[in-house]
Amino acid sequence: MFCFIARLNIKPDREGDFLRLQAELSEATRTEPGCLAYDVLKTKDSPLLYVYYARFRDQAAFDEHMATEAHDRLIPPIMECVDGEMDLQFYDYVI
Repeated sequence: MFCFIARLNIKPDREGDFLRLQAELSEATRTEPGCLAYDVLKTKDSPLLYVYYARFRDQAAFDEHMATEAHDRLIPPIMECVDGEMDLQFYDYVI
């Protein structure tokens, strides 16, 4: 399985936009046949820090996700809500 964890800080004045856009992306992603998990978490200690956890069947399923219409349409405006750089790390599922 192919996984990623992403951490991103949201601009204070863009959190509402982020949540609206992310809700649409989350709904679309969770229905993809190769998506096994797609969770967006908000940290308790930093109110504008969000963490994504996603798990896909394999690299091909992740590549398919990256090419979806929803991803292409929603990621640019989501990234406009991000304050600074996104920390994105990829993992192999172990257990």
